[in-house]
Amino acid sequence: MTPAPAHPAEAEEAARLLRSTAAIRERSGQLLERARAGHSKWFEVDEGRLPQAAQMVADLTRQRYPEGRIPFHSRWRHLEAGGADRRAELERMLGRVPDAVRGEALFDLAFVSVLLDAGAGPDWKYVEPATGQAFARSEGLAVASFHAFTAGLFSSDRDRPWQVDAQGLRALVTDHLAAAFQVRGNNPLVGLEGRTVLLRRLGEVMQEQPEVFGDAVQRPAGIYRQIVSPAPDAPRTAEVRAHDILSQILLSCAGIWPAGNAIGPVPLGDCWRHEAVRGEGLTDGWMPFHKLSQWLTYSLLEPFAWSGVQVRGVDELTALPEYRNGGLLLDIGVLRLRDEAAAHATWQPGDELVVEWRALTVALLDELAVAVRRRLDLDEQQLPLACVLEGGTWAAGRELATRLRGGLPPLKVASDGTVF
Repeated sequence: MTPAPAHPAEAEEAARLLRSTAAIRERSGQLLERARAGHSKWFEVDEGRLPQAAQMVADLTRQRYPEGRIPFHSRWRHLEAGGADRRAELERMLGRVPDAVRGEALFDLAFVSVLLDAGAGPDWKYVEPATGQAFARSEGLAVASFHAFTAGLFSSDRDRPWQVDAQGLRALVTDHLAAAFQVRGNNPLVGLEGRTVLLRRLGEVMQEQPEVFGDAVQRPAGIYRQIVSPAPDAPRTAEVRAHDILSQILLSCAGIWPAGNAIGPVPLGDCWRHEAVRGEGLTDGWMPFHKLSQWLTYSLLEPFAWSGVQVRGVDELTALPEYRNGGLLLDIGVLRLRDEAAAHATWQPGDELVVEWRALTVALLDELAVAVRRRLDLDEQQLPLACVLEGGTWAAGRELATRLRGGLPPLKVASDGTVF
């Protein structure tokens, strides 16, 4: 018997519950507890390997940041590839402008750069014209997106190239993005069409919500303006919670994600089915992650801070459930596949094995962070999760992947350019 369609109000309430990082953590914890009890179809958990993972992350953190000043894990680290200060470069291009204009440009850049950041594949690279330096993977995507942004690819206004606007994104064609990212037959970029579609969808969603993104010109920076200066005659916001930024992104950008996951008419985005996940009402069986939205939130914290806004509650965000953090756990043996043949198959983002791998990554990295802090003799205030990731787990996952497989992840997941 087919279940009755979800009532719109009930569907909206279920989606609201699934947009919480508390729900991500609670449900990830369910799957970790189940795996530890030996009931997972896909993974075993080896507790004895956690100290080894923590030691590797702590050692790598000391090596990468010997002076102890560990920044947040964010897109800005990739935008600094090759030792270049591209934030300062953009500010020089902008010239003498009000602080708000500068903040909006930095916000737009981070927003579009993150949405272009998914697995690039092993065969793509970007050669920076001015320096001749070649960058691959996340750094290459960041540097390419920076130059595409400064060239005005995402703006519809020739007189204002350093912005991202709805009309510019809606007009974006794959060939133009391919040219900006130097894609050709011998330099293929995984998920190129998916990235283009994602940006065009953002343009459509922004145009449909002028109350969020701006009346005359709709830009991602509308979210920045809404948080920093909620009304023309109101004082500028002194502080904001990280989860409030995430909530605004999840609410206003829900329609951009190409995954068809939905409850009734309400799209869920990066939220997937798992038979063992329990929850209230229509949320039962759904495992939320919102990885790209959280990566976006992490990457927007600094533009807010540079504008003088104090960002609170950063640890309310979760670890990012992607193939570097998850790969660390598999490669070091904290997680083991029950069937080794699974490492040779190609999986879809919605397959239960992938959903569970991502959930276990979220739950185990919270535990790993505690062990890393202990080894570095730092507390949660001194080393929040955002810094553990940067120090950190993401770099350790990449190092192991490079050592073991030339940089490839331990599991093959078909990418549409929006999840991994």
